[in-house]
Amino acid sequence: MEINILKKVLSANDAVAETTRELFSENKVFAVNLMGSPGSGKTTLIEKTIEIMKDKFSVGVIEGDIFSTLDAERISKLNIPIAQINTGPFGGDCHLEAGWVKEAALTLELSKLDLIFIENVGNLVCPAEFDTGADKNVVVLSLPEGEDKPIKYPLMFRTSEVMLINKLDLLKVLKVDITHLLKNAEKVNPALSIFQVSAATGDGFDLWNEWLIKEMGKKRDKKSQIFFKT
Repeated sequence: MEINILKKVLSANDAVAETTRELFSENKVFAVNLMGSPGSGKTTLIEKTIEIMKDKFSVGVIEGDIFSTLDAERISKLNIPIAQINTGPFGGDCHLEAGWVKEAALTLELSKLDLIFIENVGNLVCPAEFDTGADKNVVVLSLPEGEDKPIKYPLMFRTSEVMLINKLDLLKVLKVDITHLLKNAEKVNPALSIFQVSAATGDGFDLWNEWLIKEMGKKRDKKSQIFFKT
């Protein structure tokens, strides 16, 4: 019974996710679903990416959390459009669902945006199960979490197109075998694109930003690698 109910919930969510994706496509907005554990550095990564890209691209954020608006308050200092989703009133779910993302997106002026970051609730399990309607799934894994997380939480890494290994600046002080981490991730998902970054220092962001711009270009115009609103 529980399995059948879960299947119905996921099927309903998938149907809404398609309409959410269509909404983003109609407005030529590239949407990234950013997932990862609490403390992996998702918010800092969004801040650093926006700081680098905001002169060329219009960026918005849909901020997901169980309670509080702390992360949205941080990002608001960058003067960009933000929509907050708190799952607490809906039972404190540890993930974002497509319907909530769609409603949040409709509060933003999508026609004026090039890129939207959907910061999912901090968790390596539930967010991987629910399609948000984003164009791409990206998982942030920080070095302090260790090399074993792709093996222990494989669905998260299988449903993601990109893994950002964050907090690279701590590599010298942590006993983390980054080669082992890379092998574990590739074992779970050989197609995973992997970038090593430090959201604190900005190291490694050139390749991450290049990937974003390339993917935005594909959505805007398959013949173009530049994605600007006209």
